[in-house]
Amino acid sequence: MRLAYVTAFCALAAHNLPAQNWNAVDSVFARKGSLQPGDVVKYSFPRSDLDVTANGLKLEPAFALGSWVAFKRIPGGSMAMGDLVLTSEEVGRVIVKLQAAGIDQTALHNHLLGESPRVMYMHISAHGDPLKIAQGIHAALAVTGTPPAASAAAAPPPAEIDTAAVAAALGYHGRMSGRVYQVSVPRRERVVENEMEIPASMGLATAINFQPAGAGKAAITGDFVMTAGEVNRVIRALEKNNIQPTGLHSHMLDETPRLFFMHFWGSGDAVTLATGLSAALKEMDVSR
Repeated sequence: MRLAYVTAFCALAAHNLPAQNWNAVDSVFARKGSLQPGDVVKYSFPRSDLDVTANGLKLEPAFALGSWVAFKRIPGGSMAMGDLVLTSEEVGRVIVKLQAAGIDQTALHNHLLGESPRVMYMHISAHGDPLKIAQGIHAALAVTGTPPAASAAAAPPPAEIDTAAVAAALGYHGRMSGRVYQVSVPRRERVVENEMEIPASMGLATAINFQPAGAGKAAITGDFVMTAGEVNRVIRALEKNNIQPTGLHSHMLDETPRLFFMHFWGSGDAVTLATGLSAALKEMDVSR
């Protein structure tokens, strides 16, 4: 009973915390974090060192090869969640470093099918001093091929697909990240873990990425964030629109409501794909 009281109090107190100075974390990661909704700061670590092909397409880092970690200030420190993109050979070394730093692994699995070389995705969670968490994650990334510093931002290339038409068909607008059009669709209900609310910007929004493939075509990947009752309705909507589920699993350990993450792949006309994705989103309780 006392634990429930304390965590409920912390959830209320978190709204009145002073702004976190993230400069020390920026220094550890050798890059600036980006502010996200819900008072979250996110650090991105694109695996630009990897040359991965799936279904004949060379994958852009922003499409399916982006490690990241997000922090949110809480009483006594921060909570952090993230997703690390790893080769099979890197997995064991990374687990050793994360465990030594007190950073939990909450999932390890594939997101894609038939990619070469094989890529694994490790989901992580931590609570405490944000600087110590950052140092632990940095130590783990250091035993991988992840570039140690952010590359200089280049001018964004012109969109190679009709993003306005895609947004109209999908029902949601996105943003360009390099050549990739990224869309994020949050759920409507609150998600809590240990009675602390987790913002959608910490990996709990449906993510949809379009990578141009020429002549108005694109490949799509990402993940739908669903409750149990939505899973098979979404599968049927995707299959009806020639979009293949490629993974179904959890990313966390103790969230409420229980969430399932379904990754997918499709290719073809970008607007037609957006229409199919829209049909799947209509089977879910997402923000409209």
